[in-house]
Amino acid sequence: MLNLPDHVTIKEVGPRDGLQNESKEIAAEDKVAWINQLSDTGLSSIEICSFVHPKWIPQLKDAAQVAASIKRKPGITYAALVPNQKGLEAALTADIDEVAVFMSASETHNRKNINKTIDETFPVLEDVIQTAKREGKQVRGYVSTVFECPYGGKTSKDQVLRVSDRLLRMGIDELSMGDTIGTADPKQVDEALSYWKNHLPLENLAMHFHNTRGMALANVIVSLQHGITTFDASLGGLGGCPYADGASGNLATDDLVHMLHRMGIHTGIDETALQKAADYMQRVLRKPLPSHGMQILNKERV
Repeated sequence: MLNLPDHVTIKEVGPRDGLQNESKEIAAEDKVAWINQLSDTGLSSIEICSFVHPKWIPQLKDAAQVAASIKRKPGITYAALVPNQKGLEAALTADIDEVAVFMSASETHNRKNINKTIDETFPVLEDVIQTAKREGKQVRGYVSTVFECPYGGKTSKDQVLRVSDRLLRMGIDELSMGDTIGTADPKQVDEALSYWKNHLPLENLAMHFHNTRGMALANVIVSLQHGITTFDASLGGLGGCPYADGASGNLATDDLVHMLHRMGIHTGIDETALQKAADYMQRVLRKPLPSHGMQILNKERV
């Protein structure tokens, strides 16, 4: 029998992780309208933007404008990605609820993504974490390539543990473990979580799956079996990674919610409102979104 939780928390990353790879420039007004729709779906956490230099992620150059323009709903955590103290200052000015820092468990990917070694990254993030905590902000950490790196192959579980443990000791509230290129399989996830949960607090872990090979939902099932109850997802399956060739969209929020609800697991999310928000962004982008839910909707319209 499956050992399933009663409730799962889904953290929507579409406005940041989902849109950052889109080549078509999206107006700030459309992003704001989309986030406002997401706020009406029952989601409890939405990552709305990134305060990374526009040179690296031009799609998110309007982060301050977006953060200032959305209608904030009580009970929802509005989060943003920050790379350093300068990004944190902008996020604090925008009154972001949760600050997310990021690094990779792979040395090569970390250099490509951040232009620093792993050991050079730690003190930069520690400064950000300590400042954010002093300001009363929640702090989340993304650890990329925890299963496999596009440059170096499989990532050792011990290397992931070293990075994760260091971040937790710095004061991170939650760690999001990223299958950045979407190649992890259920057996691999089972083996990794069996090992990590002996050393890391499960209540502080979230899983962040991509769906490159169509295994994201299967990997969620394995994670649930290990006691993981927080997952990142992007509405419609939007997303990828600018520094990981071949990384397709994230685990789709609409597909994840549908599966969980069918299994009797509560999320607090309204599927009809979620579909409406997905359809809105589909029209903005002028292309079909890749989630199974949106494929069904689009076929019904033909």
